[in-house]
Amino acid sequence: MKKKILLPILIIFNILLGQDYPPPTDLITIPTAGTLMRGSFSMDMRIQDEGGLILGLSTGITDRFQFGLSFGSPNLIGDEKLTWYPRPEAKLKYLIINENISLPGVSFGLNTQGFGNYNDSLERYDTKAFGLYFAGSKNWISPLGNIGLHMGINYNFLENLDKDEDPNLFFGLDLELNPELSILLEYNSALNENELTAKTMSINSGGYLNAALRWSFVESLYLELDFNNLLFDDKQVDSFKREIKITYIEYF
Repeated sequence: MKKKILLPILIIFNILLGQDYPPPTDLITIPTAGTLMRGSFSMDMRIQDEGGLILGLSTGITDRFQFGLSFGSPNLIGDEKLTWYPRPEAKLKYLIINENISLPGVSFGLNTQGFGNYNDSLERYDTKAFGLYFAGSKNWISPLGNIGLHMGINYNFLENLDKDEDPNLFFGLDLELNPELSILLEYNSALNENELTAKTMSINSGGYLNAALRWSFVESLYLELDFNNLLFDDKQVDSFKREIKITYIEYF
């Protein structure tokens, strides 16, 4: 009798507290522990402020390892002289630990793609790339859908001419409202943008707080409306960033 009572309780407990749900590979800007499955690929287009555009392509080499490249321009759309980013940027990620009921997933990766304008003299983006990072993710099922918590640490070894080489921390949350709509929230502490010349360039005030609404209106296609840099420095910029991201995921 006790076994009959305990069994449904354990099933409900497992559903609420843990599951084998594959987290998204990225939130708004921060990486998660999730990787693309083997034989799948994703194409994404980020439409930035001032007519900027970043195009990215990533593919799942194995179920644990994905590889990608991105390239773009800070002013592709508009009437000013067209400029391009100095080089294509790399996105690599390897899943070290699979997520399960008791443990989060953990990945190690490299992402050299920053955001906004590129400063040639300091060789850095307005918002620095994450560089090398460790990311952890844990997911749960709620009555609405999946809830994912994400956090990590990163070190940018490329964009350091501004004399700020500190390691950085980031955190994120994704919440499904229904099978089509999700709310995303993330915080990039920007600890590598608060000293010396880095501080004079920083467009944030106390880190980057970003929010987004993600809509999957057809299978494998995601439209995202981003509200980035909500903690903006009003001495550097007039308002937060309003951007759009489109992501398409398919299998070979």
